[in-house]
Amino acid sequence: MITAVSPAFTGAQRRRRLALALFRASAVTAVLVALYYLLPLDRLSDVPLGVSLTVGLAALTVVAAYQVRAVVRSPLPAIRAVEAVAATAPLFLLLFAAVYFQLAAADAGSFDVDSLSRTDALYFTVTVFATVGFGDITATSQAARVLVTVQMVLDLIVLGLGIRVFIGAVELGRRKNDPADAS
Repeated sequence: MITAVSPAFTGAQRRRRLALALFRASAVTAVLVALYYLLPLDRLSDVPLGVSLTVGLAALTVVAAYQVRAVVRSPLPAIRAVEAVAATAPLFLLLFAAVYFQLAAADAGSFDVDSLSRTDALYFTVTVFATVGFGDITATSQAARVLVTVQMVLDLIVLGLGIRVFIGAVELGRRKNDPADAS
């Protein structure tokens, strides 16, 4: 089988591609954050949290699988992996922020603040992800504590396994694009 060999890229072309990838990742992040703030999340009060989380995690899985496939197929897989991680990580964080916001709207006693705004929910999600846990917002209900525990476990999976999957995709993409392997 003859495989197409990707052309060699100059340093300037690689830098341009990296800049474009970072721009696209920033644009995706900006769109996701805008959607987080603009979507009527308060209308999800009738949807059980488990359903919201399951649907969100399924969507995240589909996006991550698409991103991994794009990395493997890319002529510059390392640059494409940077873009993939930079687009997937905000989706993960915003998913949990949305679910925390939904939980706080359904049960005001879930957190130790009077009300959890979208910004508060995003802030709380990032502090849990970063494991800094400043303590200014804490989960007080059993449902909130379970959800935070799920996020912490998934944080470890995303940081360990998720990054390993993208690194493996880069290696596979590089082997696929290696002219020495084209036989």
